[in-house]
Amino acid sequence: LQAEGRASRQGDLAAMSELGHRLLVGDRAPLSPQHAMPLLIEAMKAGEPRALARGAALTAGGAYVQQGWEGALQLLGQAAAAGDVSARGQLTCLQPAGAPAADWATMASRVPLAEWLQPAATVALHEKVQRVPGLAPLPVCDWLMGRAVGRLQPALVYDSVDRKVEVHSMRTNTMAMYDYATLDVVQFLVQARMALTCGYRIQHFEHPTILHYRVGEQITPHFDFIDAKARDYAKQIEEMGQRMITFLLYLNDAYEGGETTFPELGIVNRGRAGDGFFFINAHPDLSPDRRMLHTGSPPTAGEKWIVTQFISSKALRP
Repeated sequence: LQAEGRASRQGDLAAMSELGHRLLVGDRAPLSPQHAMPLLIEAMKAGEPRALARGAALTAGGAYVQQGWEGALQLLGQAAAAGDVSARGQLTCLQPAGAPAADWATMASRVPLAEWLQPAATVALHEKVQRVPGLAPLPVCDWLMGRAVGRLQPALVYDSVDRKVEVHSMRTNTMAMYDYATLDVVQFLVQARMALTCGYRIQHFEHPTILHYRVGEQITPHFDFIDAKARDYAKQIEEMGQRMITFLLYLNDAYEGGETTFPELGIVNRGRAGDGFFFINAHPDLSPDRRMLHTGSPPTAGEKWIVTQFISSKALRP
């Protein structure tokens, strides 16, 4: 940290960007967005590729800066032109089908924002369970899977009764987690489409997680809500809100088994690549709906990839 600080003060743009990224989320450094942003902005003004890509993502999400989709895509185009590999991958996967080769600025300008920023059609499987065909295009799904490779770790479970986040025998798959130093414009676009589809603002979204299941890996029957049996239930609801909605995006379909099952409702769902699926975990008064017990069955062949997005009753950020 001290070496990066010295290099930043000497005008080393890569060190400035690295330090900004770390301060943004407290990665081996104090959590200090107020110090991170001036570093990232200065590096962006000087054309540092990674800082430009981070600025694009933060602008897409409206995190610490004014939200704006066109501005986010312009920054993403600048990052791609400056050589940022992630920015180039994002713009490539966001292109309309059949679009011809073009420079990065043109590619940024023709991302079909109008299609992303509208609700997706839904199919009701139950009053609290909706299937969402065609939530995201296949190139975006491929991009998200590729991003997760190399980031996977044992999946964690949040036990609201004991208020612990831990590896647990009920969940045997792996996961990739993201924060404001790693989320990209594509992920914020997916969140925006989810938000418009289920009726919650993006500010109510927790950070997304990509889940990966190999053959035999699963999560046994469980609930996603904050359990009223927790000793400090009222405090958790006040601090974090209730987990009202779980929204899934299926990233691939080259597997057998792997269904999401609701035994109390008699629903078994297996989405296709690009499909969404969401369910409401609690009643309007925020009390848990115990009918929403569900399980992720293990694949019997192939590998299953999905995005899991929890949505809170409480705005988690401005």
